[in-house]
Amino acid sequence: MTLKADFHCHTRRSPDSVTTPEQLIASCVQRGINCLAVTDHNKVQGAFEVQRQAPFIIIVGEEIKTRDGEIIGLFLKEEIPRGLSAGRTIEAIREQGGVVYVPHSMDPVRRTRLKPAVLREVVSMVDVLEVCNARSFNPLAVGKARHFAMRHGLLMGAGSDAHTPGEIGTTHVVMPEFNGPDEFLQSLAVGQIVYGMTSPLIHAKTIGLKLRRRFGGR
Repeated sequence: MTLKADFHCHTRRSPDSVTTPEQLIASCVQRGINCLAVTDHNKVQGAFEVQRQAPFIIIVGEEIKTRDGEIIGLFLKEEIPRGLSAGRTIEAIREQGGVVYVPHSMDPVRRTRLKPAVLREVVSMVDVLEVCNARSFNPLAVGKARHFAMRHGLLMGAGSDAHTPGEIGTTHVVMPEFNGPDEFLQSLAVGQIVYGMTSPLIHAKTIGLKLRRRFGGR
């Protein structure tokens, strides 16, 4: 079976999203996404909620805020705490048999991206570099990420970074079916990225959601 995979998305468990598991699953079915990594900010509960309900492959992930910027762990069994160094966070992902995935790596406007100097320090421990993110609107960043991945022998990942149901699958990877982290990496190595961008206005919507939730709104 061929998979249409999105490796970066959020549920209501993230402070800047209100997407329910049911909405996420419905959007995937509508768009033909049959492999999804749920990567909430510093939480894994949402991923397990979706996994229990989805009729397709769900990868349990977490977008972890380290002291040095964000790193995603895929194929996790339990939550990894925020606030560790990048190196210790990677070790924690490895201890669970997970995959180390660096999101929006070259996007200059992302204040939460992994610091470039730190990325160079830990690059030998990284499995996948996200070269295409539907919420990144700088085409130079895509080219720079591809070049960095090729130079360092990293696999190339992609995802919608969806915080709303309508964003799911905007960017995705077409790849062979896999079973577990090792086969996932082998499959990704021959995958093909389909890159699309969401509207730049989506960031304003996300900021609004985060502020409403922070101050008690819905």
